[in-house]
Amino acid sequence: MQTDQARGERAIRVLIADNTRIHTQLLADALKRDTGLEVISSDTDSRAVLAAADLHKADVLLISSTLDEEPNRGLAVLRELCATRPELRAVILLDSSKDEVVLNAFRAGARGVFRRHESVETLRKCVRCVHQGQIWANSEEMSLALKALAAAPTVHAVNANGRALLSKREQEVVESLAEGLTNQEIAERLGLSQHTVKNYLFRVFDKLGVSNRIELLFMTLSQQNNQQSADNPSKTATPHASWDFTSRGECEKLAAEGAPVAQLALAQKAGSRNPIVAYTWYLIVSEQIAKARKEMHREMTPEQIVEAERRAAEWLGKSKKRAPSPAGQVVTRLAASAGASAAAD
Repeated sequence: MQTDQARGERAIRVLIADNTRIHTQLLADALKRDTGLEVISSDTDSRAVLAAADLHKADVLLISSTLDEEPNRGLAVLRELCATRPELRAVILLDSSKDEVVLNAFRAGARGVFRRHESVETLRKCVRCVHQGQIWANSEEMSLALKALAAAPTVHAVNANGRALLSKREQEVVESLAEGLTNQEIAERLGLSQHTVKNYLFRVFDKLGVSNRIELLFMTLSQQNNQQSADNPSKTATPHASWDFTSRGECEKLAAEGAPVAQLALAQKAGSRNPIVAYTWYLIVSEQIAKARKEMHREMTPEQIVEAERRAAEWLGKSKKRAPSPAGQVVTRLAASAGASAAAD
């Protein structure tokens, strides 16, 4: 096979950060046999990986899901790298074959996932495919990702007459927000500036009658009946948004599988008509939030934790200055429950 250098092409610069120094060196030595790859070894410390990625301007990053002897720490490092270098293409070296780890790898920004039992030759092919802009995953992993994508709710904001209130770009911003992306991540996904994303969000707030991101997220959980507006034409039409679950059964299935969005939807649907059911789902989702909070805490740097706590304190301080909306009350209650659960652990 003709090498990249023989064809006059620049070698692909590959940065390797496996879970131990010896594994990193062994993998680097194996890949260096391919003259079309310029291989760089990194220390396994997460800070060293961040510094090496910035210093060497690698084309492809091979990074273990476990760094600093912490499972999923490599995913947190990848998320941070993707925020500063969105052009970087990464492959996660899986230390676990659990479905959750595979999905989290793609959510962190990986372009490929590689299992340890595969050969070095297969890894070389993986590097080249990812460098060319392709996704590296087997059929099982792709099916898993597609299933998760299909289960993700889609937000549809319409008025009482069924007309769309949001432009296509505003809809994209809201859907990205619903996935939990920050303004910076939304900007990178859509090719916009952070300032433009903020302007889109402000326009969405005005159109939907909400005052902040949290209220917007909870508004998307409300299930309003269009027929009610038709039966009461004199009632002032108000915009609404809903998660596009095809049926209550699907919502219940997703809730049983642990999807917080579906659990909140069922809690809000039960409401005051069935407070025991509603409160049961609120308790369940608060436990989910507490668990997710602890997992995120393990993956984040101290600086990131301090910044997140600052933003939360700022939002909570603002919310106290006005009468809390029903959504705000739910958020405060869940946040308090999650915080108490995490403190107990």
